[in-house]
Amino acid sequence: MPTQLRQLNLRATAEQLDDLLARATRQRLSPRVLLEELAQRELADHAQRNLQRLLAQARLGRFRPMADFDWHWPKKIDRRLLERALTLEFITTQRNLILLGANGLGKTMIAKNIAFAAVQAGHRVLFRTASEILTDLSCDSPQLRRRKFSSYARPALLVIDEVGYLSYDAAAADLLYEVVNRRYERCSLLITSNRAFKTWNEVFPNATCIATLLDRLTHHADITTIEGQSYRVRESELAAAARRNQPYAEQ
Repeated sequence: MPTQLRQLNLRATAEQLDDLLARATRQRLSPRVLLEELAQRELADHAQRNLQRLLAQARLGRFRPMADFDWHWPKKIDRRLLERALTLEFITTQRNLILLGANGLGKTMIAKNIAFAAVQAGHRVLFRTASEILTDLSCDSPQLRRRKFSSYARPALLVIDEVGYLSYDAAAADLLYEVVNRRYERCSLLITSNRAFKTWNEVFPNATCIATLLDRLTHHADITTIEGQSYRVRESELAAAARRNQPYAEQ
């Protein structure tokens, strides 16, 4: 019986069959009540497996929850906009979200929390660094590249992290433009960058598509800049100070 149930993709029922039948007999459950419980368990199991599948596809890695984020540390941050973004409103309206600011201010942490909220809501999400995407698209086969472009065009949310941390050639700029263009006015992008837009020509020197890329990217977008000192540097300094203040162990 369990084998046949698994073949029907009724995994929860197959795993809990003996327990369910024993309880149904003990509590004298009617066939309707038993079937309703089986359906509820299958739905819950399907939802959990779907969530795990979406999380695996997203590749978020480890991240701190927003409850750990210190809103008072940055000198400038639009908390209202970011909390609204966490409601996923920008995804339902096919807008983009762009987070700009120096390193160590929590842009990636915020982006991962938004991406996680989107996965929990059932959206398909991809979280990749700019370097990962451009490396992935730099393949020799035109057919393979087209398939990869399609894979980046489909998710409800594509997060491109760390745009501007490395410099690329004009060909890489064309690849990024194609990703943005395929999603333009269709699906949302979330971009994090440590560079102001006016310096993107330094990230992609000699690229002729930068103006058009930024036009597509910012046309329907919420753009916010986070300013302040690196939170990671602050944590390292506090940890170092704590170690200095610890008494030496007795010999």
